[in-house]
Amino acid sequence: MPGLEDLYREIILDHYRTPRNRGELPTPPAVVAQGHNPLCGDEISVFLEVGDGVVSDVKVGGQGCSISQSSASMMSQAIKGRSVDEVRALVRRFKGMMSIEDVGDNEPGTDGVQLGDLEALQGVVKFPVRIKCATLAWNTLLEALEQANETAAS
Repeated sequence: MPGLEDLYREIILDHYRTPRNRGELPTPPAVVAQGHNPLCGDEISVFLEVGDGVVSDVKVGGQGCSISQSSASMMSQAIKGRSVDEVRALVRRFKGMMSIEDVGDNEPGTDGVQLGDLEALQGVVKFPVRIKCATLAWNTLLEALEQANETAAS
């Protein structure tokens, strides 16, 4: 489907050229997690504010390839205003889509989770070396969620 591939490529380039939720949040109340892919030099910072079990705000920063930066931008849009449980389900669904085995729809707890524009990144699976680029922001998000959980528990 050449038309669909062109659309997906355009979505990725749009998020790379005009990233959403770019910047920093004051810490605290926000937590910050840093992600780095030493193989290609991609860097991601995720600033996350969670209140009453909901991601109330998120900002991303960093530098790297169009895949890592677009994925971070799309992720930030997808999680803002969602409950932590919904965010974790979205992470599982996204990482399932990024799996070479393509277990995305079979991931536990992802029933009904829609990826929307994030599906533009599914073509990355054809290039296994780039999967780490696409999932870097998501792994960093999980670290930030863990920090937020620890902060809330103390």
